Amino acid sequence: MTQKLVAGLEPPYYTAVFTSVRPEAPEGYAETASRMQEIVRDIPGFLGYESARTPGGIGITVAYFRDLESLDVWRLDTEHQAAKAYGRKHWYESYSVHIGRVERSYGHERQ
Repeated sequence: MTQKLVAGLEPPYYTAVFTSVRPEAPEGYAETASRMQEIVRDIPGFLGYESARTPGGIGITVAYFRDLESLDVWRLDTEHQAAKAYGRKHWYESYSVHIGRVERSYGHERQ
């Protein structure tokens, strides 16, 4: 499946960049990831996300939010917090999170 890029966002907006190292297909991960996508899509101010994973297990997901308040709704969601705690114990070898404000955004799509 080809994922479309998130495009056409008017700055300023915020990003949550989640970079992780985990095994290729840990038990229960796909179901939890699917549930997290359902939850975050319903948050007002959520703008979309992009995700990629290398064959060696490094993954990067960038989620886009209109403001810090909507990002905090995601951060504080109880199901999301439970998934993060479970992931630390069972799935992730390591991860990092970076929150940033986007001041400029542009792109290109070949026709």
